Amino acid sequence: METQRIELGLTDAAQESSCGCGGCGCGDAGTVESAVPAAVGETTTVQVEGMTCGHCVSAVTEEVGKIDGVEQVSVDLVAGGLSTVTIGSAAAVDSEALRSAIDEAGYSIAS
Repeated sequence: METQRIELGLTDAAQESSCGCGGCGCGDAGTVESAVPAAVGETTTVQVEGMTCGHCVSAVTEEVGKIDGVEQVSVDLVAGGLSTVTIGSAAAVDSEALRSAIDEAGYSIAS
């Protein structure tokens, strides 16, 4: 069976650095630079139906990321259930633009 790798361009903020952190065994107790973007002004969270895999996460992340003012998107995938999509933005995200983006990705916001 052939394995296909799909790069989503996501960063695990909880992952320890291999140096500079003092926690990886390198002995360098220097400053750790966060992989998380600077704080955002608004956070919006929605429940999305129909997501089942990494492709779903990629599609929703891409479409929501196109909305003006969106600075970051994270998805907590619950295959076959309600997945949580969290959006960080400079200002409140227009609810209709958000609904349209998720519809464009092929999914829907839970009522």
